[in-house]
Amino acid sequence: MNQLSVKHLLGIKDLTENDIRLIFESADNFKRIINRPLKKVPSLRDFTVANLFFENSTRTRISFELAEKRLSADIINFSSSSSSVTKGETLIDTVKNILSMKVDMVVMRHPSPGACQFLSRHIDAKILNAGDGTHEHPTQALLDAFSIREKLGDVGGKKVVIVGDILHSRVALSNIFCLQKLGAEVMVCGPTTLIPRHIKELGVKVEHNLRKALEWCDVANMLRIQLERQDIRYFPSLREYTQQYGLNMEMLNSLSKEIIIMHPGPINRGVEITSEVADSSNSIILDQVENGVAIRMACLFLLAGVK
Repeated sequence: MNQLSVKHLLGIKDLTENDIRLIFESADNFKRIINRPLKKVPSLRDFTVANLFFENSTRTRISFELAEKRLSADIINFSSSSSSVTKGETLIDTVKNILSMKVDMVVMRHPSPGACQFLSRHIDAKILNAGDGTHEHPTQALLDAFSIREKLGDVGGKKVVIVGDILHSRVALSNIFCLQKLGAEVMVCGPTTLIPRHIKELGVKVEHNLRKALEWCDVANMLRIQLERQDIRYFPSLREYTQQYGLNMEMLNSLSKEIIIMHPGPINRGVEITSEVADSSNSIILDQVENGVAIRMACLFLLAGVK
C-alpha cells in the first residue's frame, strides 16, 4: 500500500501509523534527492499549489515553497495582509477565487482552529494544514518524529518530553498524537498555568520540575513561549520562567545521561534555551529544518496521488 488513507492532511489525529511510516519512507528518498547536486524532480510538474498564509510565518512558508519547487510544482503565494481578506472577504470566497484559477492543492495556515477542516468540506482541492490556531501543525510533528527516528533509529519505546507553553502550542498536540502512534512515551513539562487541564486524558505524563523531566527523557523538545497567543499573564515574568524552565549547558552537562535537544523554532535564545545549548552537539535543531523540506516534499507528493 503506497498511498495515504486520507485525501487531505488536516491533522496527525486523522493519520494511521502506516500513513506516518509511508511519509517517512518517502521522505528518506526525498532527503537523498535534496542532498545531490541536481535537487529537483519532475514529480509534481503541471500540478499547481496555492500557499495560503492567513497568519505570519517565515520558516514554514519557506520550507513548503522550497519543497514545492524541488518537486517542480507551479506555485501561487498568498498573504492575507496584502489581500482582499483585509477588505472583508470571507475565507471561503478567497479560496474559491483562487481555485477558479485551477489550483490542485492548498497549503494553508490560519489563526482559527478547524479552518482547514471547514475548508475541506467546501472545496475539491487537496488541503494540507500548515498550522491552524492552537489546534494542529501536522508537518512539524512529522519532521520532529522523523528527526528522532534518524538520530535514534526508531521512535518506538523512546521517552520524549515536550517542555514549555503546551497550552497555546499546536506543535505540542500534533507531536503527542504522532509520537504515541509510533509507540513513544510522552511527557509534558511546564508551569501549571501553561499545561492544559485535561492533558492527562491523552495518555501523557505531566511534570512541573524540569530536572526530573530531563532525567526521565531520551529527547527534550523545547517550545517557545507563545506570547502572541496569550491574553493574560500566565507567569510573573520571562526571567522567572527562564529560571524555572530555561535549559542551559550547566543543567545539560549535570544530567546522568546524554539527551537529544529539539526545538520547532523560532528560538527565543536565552529564554527557553541558551545559545550554547541550541548550538551544542546534543542539538538536532538544524537537522529538523533540513528534514522539514524532505517531509513536506513527501506529504505533497503522496497527497497528490490520492484520488
